[in-house]
Amino acid sequence: MSEPRMPIESGVPEMDAYLHPVLKKNYGQWAWHERPRPGVLHHVAKSGDSVWTVRAGTQRQMDLYTIRKLMDIADEFAEGYVRFTIRSNIEYMVSEESKVQPLIEKLESEGFPIGGTGNSVSMISHTQGWLHCDIPGTDASGAVKALMDDLYDEFVKEEMPNRVRLTTSCCQINCGGQGDIAINIQHTKPPKIDHTQVANVCERPSVVARCPVAAIRPAMVNGKPSLEVDEKKCICCGACFPPCPPMQINDPEHSKFAIWVGGKNSNARSKPTLHKLVAAGVPNNPPRWPEVSAVVKQILAAYKDDAKDWERIGEWADRIGWPKFFEKTGLPFTKYHIDNWRGSRNNLNTSAHIRF
Repeated sequence: MSEPRMPIESGVPEMDAYLHPVLKKNYGQWAWHERPRPGVLHHVAKSGDSVWTVRAGTQRQMDLYTIRKLMDIADEFAEGYVRFTIRSNIEYMVSEESKVQPLIEKLESEGFPIGGTGNSVSMISHTQGWLHCDIPGTDASGAVKALMDDLYDEFVKEEMPNRVRLTTSCCQINCGGQGDIAINIQHTKPPKIDHTQVANVCERPSVVARCPVAAIRPAMVNGKPSLEVDEKKCICCGACFPPCPPMQINDPEHSKFAIWVGGKNSNARSKPTLHKLVAAGVPNNPPRWPEVSAVVKQILAAYKDDAKDWERIGEWADRIGWPKFFEKTGLPFTKYHIDNWRGSRNNLNTSAHIRF
């Protein structure tokens, strides 16, 4: 057995060693491409070489046995080359069209759906959740599994007006990022402080510096060094919890889900945009999170029925107007959708880039 590759501490390793030979030979010299069916890409180089890519969905959090199964499929049915996308799909590259269908049949028989290309609901980009993270208010991976079970048909088909990118985040720091629909945790109460433990386990200056809105300050409580929170400033983000676990913000009753729409990273047709809140106070209800799935399916059904071809969800909402968006999706408009946080002016004015 060969020695394992030692980690490279200076960044991501060069990809040349892992490229399929056809990709390496024709790097940067592609003439055209097509999608013969959902989940399959066909690229043709100027030299006349072709490569077919088969994309399959995975559960992202994979055990050793699942990874070995996927690699065995690559060796037996593909040509030994795979890559993972940023949304945790796995892609197999083959240089012969005759290998595509047997590969698809094998993947589907093992429970890996083929899709996620074109105008489909792609696999969800998400943060870790309870398995790895030190700050989560929910389990992003579990919510993803439950939601994608409900959206299976939209992953394997290309029937949406345009691609739909979903993200989830297990805390309000939002590792999930921007998305057409983003499902993020929403803490609704400031942290509860165990003043007997702060001096033992927290480096108070670091905790004070960690707060993005300067809502935390040192304090003496019952004769012991501790911290206090200005609840008028606090935005309940939870950033103080990792450096100071006695500042507990997770709460089974008051930690909810919030759903946002309209985020976009690309500049195709319209500029990149931040997503906007459309549903607040959605129950954080593991292990299947049915209330989250219900809201997401409401939004997707309205979008699929009313949007024009090639409109992303945010572009559709901007065209019809946000009042009409809430009417068509059936979501209630509440006080939580109004951004009235007055502290943002002082906070932004501390930046060297923004003044108003």
